[in-house]
Amino acid sequence: MENMEIGLNKKRIAANCVCCNSDNILKSPAILMPFLSDRIFDWKPVCITDEWGLSTIENGMAYCICNSLQCQNCGHLFLDIRFDDNEMNALYSKYRESEYVKLREKYEPGYTQRNKNLDMVTPYIKKVESFLLNYVTLPISVLDWGGDTGINTPFKKDINKFHIYDISNKEVIKEAKKVDIGEALGTTYDLIVCSNVIEHIPYPTEIMLDIRSVMSDKSILYVEVPYELIIQKNDSKKDLYKDKKHWHEHINFYTKNSLKFLMANCGFEVIAIKETKALDKEGSYVLQLACRVK
Repeated sequence: MENMEIGLNKKRIAANCVCCNSDNILKSPAILMPFLSDRIFDWKPVCITDEWGLSTIENGMAYCICNSLQCQNCGHLFLDIRFDDNEMNALYSKYRESEYVKLREKYEPGYTQRNKNLDMVTPYIKKVESFLLNYVTLPISVLDWGGDTGINTPFKKDINKFHIYDISNKEVIKEAKKVDIGEALGTTYDLIVCSNVIEHIPYPTEIMLDIRSVMSDKSILYVEVPYELIIQKNDSKKDLYKDKKHWHEHINFYTKNSLKFLMANCGFEVIAIKETKALDKEGSYVLQLACRVK
């Protein structure tokens, strides 16, 4: 795979692939889930009835429309709307705190319990550590980029410098220190963890370039993303955009190929990629990558 010229092409509605920058993209209509449209835009679903007096529009529920896009070069499947900084702040400010949970529970009954489950240690942390032990030597210095409280950072007991950079206001575990972007970018680390982050990010290239700046030629970057069920079953297919009819917080569905393109585009060498079962339920897999700077 060629190392491509980095290009962000930041637009409100994506015209290029956010992984490989290709403009060879196909699309199909979809909807933005009502929790997102309400929290980000204050756009609530409505029921159109005869009382609206619309002669050319049929009655029924109206939701926020969007498009599912798929790159025909690398296979990346993604939402066409690329949220700006203000919209990302509206969505993720006080992430998973009471106001967020209350609104999401309104649209998605049962989310409150799911949110509580997210505060527990992930059951596959040992698999993460086993994967990484092929590439790191303990003890190590670690930056967990988007690491929340640090409860799921690998090697917590074998870290000599444990920093967390995260947009939430949550307290971190006692072993860790929360750092701002300035301190994070002013430090070099043995291991940078970016786990379950870039599926949320409009332009993942930006994060990858920031992360690269805190790495030496001996540093390892660990990237983990959900291996979404629609991708698992059809990783090499280029017409999945026809079947993706709704979008939630995960606005990027990565294929193995699109992840490789993203890393190459940002100046990384992928030294390992693996799919791993995360939870004991159908389709619950993640993609794990170990990378170094080229």
